[in-house]
Amino acid sequence: MDAREQAVKAIEQVVAEVERTQRAKDAEGFLALFHPDALWTTAHGKVLIGFDAIAEFTRAVLPAANWDGEVTYEVVHTQFLRPDVAAVKVRQLYRGADGTVEGEGAPLYVMTREGGGGGPEGGWLLTACQNTEVRRGE
Repeated sequence: MDAREQAVKAIEQVVAEVERTQRAKDAEGFLALFHPDALWTTAHGKVLIGFDAIAEFTRAVLPAANWDGEVTYEVVHTQFLRPDVAAVKVRQLYRGADGTVEGEGAPLYVMTREGGGGGPEGGWLLTACQNTEVRRGE
């Protein structure tokens, strides 16, 4: 496996961890995925600049989130802007208890590889993220 393939797999693992922590309502696990200087825009347009703002919002909202079904995250495209910076397009589906899709999101995660001077041993972190709600029938 070449370095690019390794990076794509590592990025997919971060997105899988986003899914796991969202499902588990694990605020601290979710926050561990962020760069200290990250920014996040929620699907409803709330802009969170810096880790402290993201943490305050996440700790208040995620544990109290209420849904009967499940949410899944799928990487649909990874575009490397530099070897240590990737734009990652994700498909987010909310399914009801019966399995039907009740909502969809189209997040874009700009991720950076930290540590190791940008080498393959560095970990990928969420750095600039925009979640977008997909509206049906419009």
